[in-house]
Amino acid sequence: MIQTLTGTILSQKKQLVSLSMGPVAIACMVPDESAFPIGSQALVYTHLHWNQEQGPSLYGFASETDKIIFLLATSCSGVGPRLGLAILADIGASGFIEAVQTSNEKLLSQVSGIGVKKAEQMIVQLKHKVQQMIDNGITTIPKDQIHFQTVSEALKALNYSRAEVTQALEFVRSKTTDSSHSFDQLMRHALSYLSKAI
Repeated sequence: MIQTLTGTILSQKKQLVSLSMGPVAIACMVPDESAFPIGSQALVYTHLHWNQEQGPSLYGFASETDKIIFLLATSCSGVGPRLGLAILADIGASGFIEAVQTSNEKLLSQVSGIGVKKAEQMIVQLKHKVQQMIDNGITTIPKDQIHFQTVSEALKALNYSRAEVTQALEFVRSKTTDSSHSFDQLMRHALSYLSKAI
């Protein structure tokens, strides 16, 4: 079974990235393609799903925690891989854990494709498992911090120093007060700051 893939991000479109590994390019369906900037070196945590009618599909994740949450969510009856991706895209791993742990049907039903009834069903099925994960020390990155982490890695790949990256991220955080900004928007803010700082 394929656990991880490492390579260069060749292309991306909505919830799909192409990972170049030498002469081979592999397509992975992902929750958020902006977590994998084109041209960056990426470690992708993967899950191979087999559908009897459509055959194999490969799903990719930026962290092992995201993969664990995806597998946990799709273990529920009536929750397929597409809905698993939607959970990570809409509320993130930390949001999902919070929703299940606190029985917050309203938060979970914010996910496209999950109504209140489905949210209640998932919470009942998964609450014990989520509590076990928390007891075992699972760590998550809040959804609004994932893009900042990706920006940091991208700036380092562009040979900016650690001090420059830290200053740029502090600037970007001061200019963004909510979690709706995409990776591209945050990256533009950071590069704009760095170009003026030189």
